[in-house]
Order: sequence, then C-alpha cells, then structure tokens
Amino acid sequence: MIRVEKLAKRFDTQLILQDIDFHVAKGAFFGIIGPNGSGKSTLMQTISGIEPASEGNIWLEGKPVHAYSTKELARWVTVLQQDALPPVRFSVREVVEMGRYPFQNWLGEETKDCTALIDAIMDKLSIRELADRQVELLSGGERQRVALAKSMAQQPRLLLLDEPTTFLDIGYQIQMMDYIRSWQQEAGLTIVAVLHDLNLAAQYCDQLLVLNQGRIVGLGTPQEMLNSELISEVYGTKPIILPHPTSGVPQIILQPNH
Repeated sequence: MIRVEKLAKRFDTQLILQDIDFHVAKGAFFGIIGPNGSGKSTLMQTISGIEPASEGNIWLEGKPVHAYSTKELARWVTVLQQDALPPVRFSVREVVEMGRYPFQNWLGEETKDCTALIDAIMDKLSIRELADRQVELLSGGERQRVALAKSMAQQPRLLLLDEPTTFLDIGYQIQMMDYIRSWQQEAGLTIVAVLHDLNLAAQYCDQLLVLNQGRIVGLGTPQEMLNSELISEVYGTKPIILPHPTSGVPQIILQPNH
C-alpha cells in the first residue's frame, strides 16, 4: 500500500526528516510515535502529498504520490487530524455529506444517491440525533465523531490519523479508537496513525515506527518497540513496562526521574 524510500524533508536549510525507509502493508494499522519535534507530522504530510519530499520517493499503491492529482488522492485517501473540525456554521449532516465532495461534478452533483450511506454512517457513530445541530454547538468529542463520519463518507482505502485523540478525555479516546478499528476491520482499511499516547499505540497498532530527531530509531511490533531502554533513549525517561492483563501488549507506567 505505502512504500517510502530514502525520504528527506527540508524547510529552508533545516533538515526535518532524513533516511526514512519503510513500507506499510494493505490492511495494516501502522503507528508512528516519537517525542515532540521528531518529525511525525511532517512525515504524515509528505505521505499524504500535502508537502513534497526534498529527497527520496513515496509510492501509494505502486504510484508516486506526486503523480496523483489532488482530487485523485481525495477519492481514496483521507486525513483525520487532532482538531479536524473547527467550530463552523454547518449542520452535522452537511459536514458529513462534504465527505462525498471528491466524487461530485462541478455542479456539486453525484451520480448515485448517498442518503442511505450517510444515514448508516451517522447511525454507526451515534450522531444521527445530532444531524440538524450546528457543529459549533457540539462538544469536542462530538465534533471528532462528526469528523470521523465525514472521513467514512469518503469511503477511502487509506486513512491517515494525525494525533486524533489529543484533545479528548480517556473515555472519548477509547471510543474513537474503537470506532476506527471497527471501520478498519469491516472495510479492509489501511491506517497510518501518528499517536501521542504510547499505551493507545500498543493497544491498536500492528507495527510501530519510532522517530527521533528526524530519523527512524526503531521499527517493529509494539512488544519489540516499547521497551524501557528504547523509551529512555527517545523520551529521556525510564518507565516501568508491564503486559496488559487482558491483551498482553506492553503498557507504560511513568515514574519520577531521580
């Protein structure tokens, strides 16, 4: 699905990413972790085609990302960010319907009626009762569900998540990630997620790429990547790591530095 080779990214004279090599298999849930300023969001922007690479190559489904038009990419790639919907004066249904924009002609028309699709998505995310409410009147958790519904309406094959749970409380974080994983399993979706919470990353991701100072310092399963030595090297703190009592994946317990 995704292949990245010898990627580098500069802004003016500052080198943000260098020597980035990895691939993501179709249907994977691939996580990108690392400290603030490590280049995670920049990497996501280059994968999505928002930012051009300074060096190296990115292929999406065997085709260079720069060879796609913006509308071509929008038909099968979607990005969900940490505050995906600013307060806007549109109704919830209107925002969800915006996910169909890449498939509309210049008159804003689509060849098929997507009413049933929109209704089913809103039912799945429990926002049908909010359909006529303005987005600016919603809570942060509700807005993020509407943003996810808009992405689902797009029916993508690749979902890029840029810290989508950062501003949510723990209940909404789990709810959001459960919705995303359920969608992935039902649709065979490929997901690349920049995640700030390492415990969430361990729970949901098949593989983790660890970035530090613009370079890859680790790539493997959560069991391989979330060890005290690597976390100490990358984040500057040595945690206690225990297996989750239900799933067995590593979970991090922070302790004060002495």
